[in-house]
Amino acid sequence: MIQVANPIYDIVFKYLMEDERIARTILSALLKKEVVSVEQRRNEYTNSSRNDLSIFRIDFGAYVKEENGDTHLILIELQKTWLETETLRFRQYLATHYANPENIIKEDKQGHAIPMVTVYLLGHKVGDIEEPILYVKRKAVDYDDNEVTVGIPNPFVDSLTHESIIVQIPRLHGRVNNRLEQLLNVFDQTRKDRNHQTITIDEEAYAGNDDMLYILRRLKEAASDRQLRHDMNVEDEYFSAIETRDTEILMRDKQLAEQGAQIAEQGAQLAEQGAQLAEQCAQIAEQKAQLETAIKLLLDNGGDPSMIAQSLNVDIALVKSIASSGR
Repeated sequence: MIQVANPIYDIVFKYLMEDERIARTILSALLKKEVVSVEQRRNEYTNSSRNDLSIFRIDFGAYVKEENGDTHLILIELQKTWLETETLRFRQYLATHYANPENIIKEDKQGHAIPMVTVYLLGHKVGDIEEPILYVKRKAVDYDDNEVTVGIPNPFVDSLTHESIIVQIPRLHGRVNNRLEQLLNVFDQTRKDRNHQTITIDEEAYAGNDDMLYILRRLKEAASDRQLRHDMNVEDEYFSAIETRDTEILMRDKQLAEQGAQIAEQGAQLAEQGAQLAEQCAQIAEQKAQLETAIKLLLDNGGDPSMIAQSLNVDIALVKSIASSGR
């Protein structure tokens, strides 16, 4: 059993993917194709803003070999987060790729874009999707949903659409059914130690797998690197502050929701009291109208105002008022 740096940390993941062999190994497993060569592309948007939730992004240019032996260039936008975040951020980063003129094939007079694949390594679950690794593929169909194969792939279509790979790291636990899941096992957070910065791995489980042993050696080096450990501490402090802030926001929102419910309940009570008051006023008005009708009827039949007031138990002034008004 060995302890290696936890690659869920941005600084460790960056250190891992800066190694060209490891980048080729992981991307080949993700794409299920041989990545002949790969290099990180310049990206001024990468991690430029961390005042909200962390999304760590690396862009690659990779030459991929197809089954027929053809090799072509594709763009790979890899985004990693270990906190739940809104999809708008992913879309904003994706938009920078589509808007970047450097991603247009200059030799192509029509200005077709380099094909792109987006990879999302998520430190959280996505709804009820149980599959840890999800491939979202393009498929061209006609009006009757029949797949169109003639002329596909097409540069124009590839310029405007892309495929995606979504990895739910929390669902990787206990899953080692293929090469990719074995590689991604180093992200399994159930293996992390008490300080979260290292994970414990059974090195013997990967005996004979040179690529995995190479990755483990790289992560072991990261665990003993003083500067990387310092940067991991900084990440911990940053996310601790984020979690504290989010907890405060959550509690504040909960209190506001409770206050809003109380206000709504009080409003409902006031509305009910108002309705009751209106009903009472209507009853009083109806009783007054009935009383006035009775007084007028008695006056019309020659009744004495004093006797009428006494018999109906009303003020004599009311009877005289009705008598003088002729009602």
